[in-house]
Amino acid sequence: MEKIAELAQVIDRHIAKSGISPTAMPRLSLIRAAQPSIPTPAVYEASLCLIAQGSKRVSLGEHSVVYDASRYLLVSVDLPLVGHILEASAQTPYLCCKIDLDQAALAELIAAQGGGVPHGDRPVLAVYPSDPDLIDAACRLVKLLDRQESIATLAPLIEREILYRLLTGPHGAVLRHIATAGSHLNQVTRAIAAIRKRYDTQLRIEDVAAEAGMSASSLHAHFKAVTRMTPLDYQKQLRLQEARRLMLTDGASAGSAGFAVGYESPSQFSREYRRLFGAPPRQDIERMQAAPVTRIAL
Repeated sequence: MEKIAELAQVIDRHIAKSGISPTAMPRLSLIRAAQPSIPTPAVYEASLCLIAQGSKRVSLGEHSVVYDASRYLLVSVDLPLVGHILEASAQTPYLCCKIDLDQAALAELIAAQGGGVPHGDRPVLAVYPSDPDLIDAACRLVKLLDRQESIATLAPLIEREILYRLLTGPHGAVLRHIATAGSHLNQVTRAIAAIRKRYDTQLRIEDVAAEAGMSASSLHAHFKAVTRMTPLDYQKQLRLQEARRLMLTDGASAGSAGFAVGYESPSQFSREYRRLFGAPPRQDIERMQAAPVTRIAL
C-alpha cells in the first residue's frame, strides 16, 4: 500500500485536471477524474493500467471486470471496450497510469528467454492481484517525470523490467502467444493492425485475412473469439469513435465527420452512431460538452 500511495502522489503532481494526459514518455499516459463517469466506448491499446486511487469497470461485450488499487488491468491486444469510472471525487480523485506495451521489446524478451509457447486459457482482457514489484517499477517510471533529463536513458530500462514482470506473471502465456508468429492471437493482432490502419476505407475481409496469414473463415472465427465482434463491427467502432472525436475536439459537423471516417450515407452514420453511443451525433456531443468528465474513457 505504501508504493500505491507513492504512485498516487506522483500522478497527482503531474496531472492537475480531469482527463487523459500524454507525457514525455510516449508509452506512458496519466489519467485523472474528479467524479464518476458514464460508460464510454473507446479502443484500448494493448496496455497495462494501474489505478493508484479510485476504481473502474471495463466491459468487452457482456464480459466485465472491475479493478482498483488492489487489482491491475492488462489489455493484451487493441480492444473496443466500454469504460466506466466507479469511484472518484474532488477530494479523492481517480488516478491511473497507463503503460502501452512495446511489442518489439516484448518479442526480444521472449526470444532471449527461449522456450515454447504454453498451452491453456489466454484471456486478452483480465485483472490480476496487485504485484508489489510491478507497482514499484511503474512508480519509478512515473517518477522520471520529475527528472526528465533521465528519461531517455532510464525509461527504456524500466519499461523492459515491467514487460519482464508481466511475462513472468500469471499473464505470461497470453503475451507469449501474441508475440509468437503463427499463433492465432498473433494473427488476430496483425488483423487488428491492418483494420486500424485503413479503418476509413472499404474493408475486404480477404485482404485483411491475407495480411494476417489466415483464411477468411479462420480470421472471422478467431477474431470474434478474441474481440467478441466481427472484423466489420470492429471497423465500425473505430469509425464511430473517430467521428465522435472529430466532432468533440475539432468542431466538425455530423455530416463532415461521418464522411471523413468513410460513411457515404448520413442516415446510416446517424443510425449506427446512436446505436453505439445511445444518442444521435449532435445530442451526444452536446451532452458530453455539458459534462466534460464523461469524456474519460481510459
